[in-house]
Amino acid sequence: MDLSNHIQHALTRRAFLQKSTTGLGALALTSLFNPQLFAGEAGAGPAVPGALGNLHFAPKAKRIIYLFMSGAPSHLDLFDPKPKLTEMTGKDLPDSVRKGQRITTMTSGQKNLFCVGSPFKFAKHGTAGMDLSELLPNLSKVVDDCTFVRSVFTDPINHDPAVTFFATGNQQPGRPTMGAWLAYGLGSDNRDLPSFVVLTSGGGGQTLQTRYWGSGFLPAQYGGVQFRNAGDPVLFVSNPDGISAATRRQLLDSTNELNRMALGTLGDPAITAQIENYELAFRMQTSVPELTDISKEPKEVLERYGATPGKPSFANNCLLARRLAERDVRFIQLCHRDWDHHGGLPAGLKTKCQETDQASAALVTDLKERGLLDDTLVIWGGEFGRTAYSQGEIKPESFGRDHHPRCFTMWMAGGGIKRGYVHGETDDFGYNIVRDPVHVHDLHATLLHQLGVDHKRMTFRHEGRNYRLTDVAGNVIQPLLA
Repeated sequence: MDLSNHIQHALTRRAFLQKSTTGLGALALTSLFNPQLFAGEAGAGPAVPGALGNLHFAPKAKRIIYLFMSGAPSHLDLFDPKPKLTEMTGKDLPDSVRKGQRITTMTSGQKNLFCVGSPFKFAKHGTAGMDLSELLPNLSKVVDDCTFVRSVFTDPINHDPAVTFFATGNQQPGRPTMGAWLAYGLGSDNRDLPSFVVLTSGGGGQTLQTRYWGSGFLPAQYGGVQFRNAGDPVLFVSNPDGISAATRRQLLDSTNELNRMALGTLGDPAITAQIENYELAFRMQTSVPELTDISKEPKEVLERYGATPGKPSFANNCLLARRLAERDVRFIQLCHRDWDHHGGLPAGLKTKCQETDQASAALVTDLKERGLLDDTLVIWGGEFGRTAYSQGEIKPESFGRDHHPRCFTMWMAGGGIKRGYVHGETDDFGYNIVRDPVHVHDLHATLLHQLGVDHKRMTFRHEGRNYRLTDVAGNVIQPLLA
């Protein structure tokens, strides 16, 4: 046999793949069981079990609890009072304020864009004198533990692209969500629970798409796991009648053996994700029922949150968020629906605040008392704000506000964020930012920074380029940091 021909054949790509599939599969499996061996660029911070291997610098927070108010609460009726706007109620919004900026088709056909001030009373609270609506009596008690950012702005003007943008840093579906990025890069400190958990509440309003907590182009195991409000907290977490834990373990071992054989032959990373998901699901059969049973919480704790065991609510979910934080879950996202008040805003907004204000404040207080607030970053906000002008007719007891992406308010607490601080300012109509703007990319960069991550360095290569949560933008907002 001609040795040169043999060597040439052995060096072809096809021959290489044929002879190395088992080795590639073994590498993939090894990376699953010890991700640090295959981590990217190491940082100078503490070691983490995720793909980063080491954080880029010392973190101020270990986890995030994101209270997402789906539908977009009105900043003008909750956080940003405007006496001038109240004086102008029933008069056209000045062109000098609107500046020809885009508005939605829901109000672009109106003959007039009449200003409408808030019907609710405001008062100053805390050392920074933060203005809060009368609808938020419980939040007013914890303002000195919070930072309020009045100058957040975003790019999209409609719900789905705006929610997608907040979740992924891009308006188009398909990219990883913030929780998925953290699960991938930082990994989990609790092998018995997912790194990224989602809890939902509230009825009506905009539909919550599962891709709002999806993994995008990251491996599937990094996506958010939704805990349900009724039945099994996670689908099929309970064994069916006649199946014992030992039988389930035997079935899983046989399934994983077949998957490892397929992995050795194909080297497909999706098989690795499947093996890990099966193993996590088995461990969750023990950890999840214990976690979600809030009936064993002391009566005074349940009353503080307004939580009722067996009765799904935002309050129950806030209490579960604290329990998840205690168990070192990395990213906990609560989604509460029906803040989209195009009409009937006074009554609708009052109802939403009654559902959320007590529990949101209780979560901050509870975390603080348990020593968890220092390393848990709590965030509250929607996908954009609401307009200074009314959608439809202004009636004595009712009016609506349209979508407004150019300025709105969010608040944060804990996790190394400055306390008792108000950042940014809007104009006399709450329509444009006049000081210290904070874009969504800036917010993402700041959140990652608090977790010890340089937002420019946590990337994933996909389709020939490196992607990151902040795309090609974003700056850490230093004044927000303690």
